[in-house]
Amino acid sequence: MANSKSALKRIQINERNRLRNKSYKSAVKTLSKKYMAAVERYAAEPNADALAEVSQAMSAVYSKIDKAVKTGALHANTGARKKSRLARILKKHEATSA
Repeated sequence: MANSKSALKRIQINERNRLRNKSYKSAVKTLSKKYMAAVERYAAEPNADALAEVSQAMSAVYSKIDKAVKTGALHANTGARKKSRLARILKKHEATSA
């Protein structure tokens, strides 16, 4: 147990931040999976509707990654790496379907 008021406060702040970071990381994973599913559907049957769904999913996951980086839940390089990998997956499927 903490021996001072400031140590007690730090414990509370750390717990609050841990939960917020966990929420961001979980949301990024969930949105990434939805994006992957949209890309798979687009790869199976390329059409304008599927591409619109992919771009909407990509926008959502990019936004969440950027917010996670801004709040400190993810490091800037980690966010950039995740976005790069997502874009590379779509590019690979576009090349095979074209």
